[in-house]
Amino acid sequence: MINIVLLEPEIPANTGNIGRTCVATDTRLHLIEPLGFSLSEKALKRAGMDYWAQLDVTTYVNYEDFLARNAGAQIYFATTKAQHIYSDVSYPDGSYIMFGKESAGIPEEILKDHPDTCVRIPMVGETRSLNLSNSVAVVLYEALRQQGFAHMKTQGELHHLHW
Repeated sequence: MINIVLLEPEIPANTGNIGRTCVATDTRLHLIEPLGFSLSEKALKRAGMDYWAQLDVTTYVNYEDFLARNAGAQIYFATTKAQHIYSDVSYPDGSYIMFGKESAGIPEEILKDHPDTCVRIPMVGETRSLNLSNSVAVVLYEALRQQGFAHMKTQGELHHLHW
């Protein structure tokens, strides 16, 4: 199982969308406080739709609490400042992929301690970053692809016709 970690997320709709993606992929979500919203906020529930109740989610009071409760975790840090492209890295089962808050990303103090596990999504021009929920989906689905989409439905079905 892959783990998605949001460090101090600020926008409830992004976190709701990410929660829905986590439910659809059997991925755990880890939220590191402070959060820029309440977990009972309507925008969070709206974006997560009725999937939020099915979400495997854990909250932490801060980054140090997260590290202490997940000692030895293999963590990849998604950032625009990385040397490695997200698709060039192997994500073993049980990996944690961390994303920073929308306004600032992951603090550089954390990134400088982990240069080999920082990954980025390529972009053109002066684009600062992708939307957080889009970034999570891009990197998460690469990790799941590498694992052969284990335990996932990989064949679609038509409702009224047959392939």
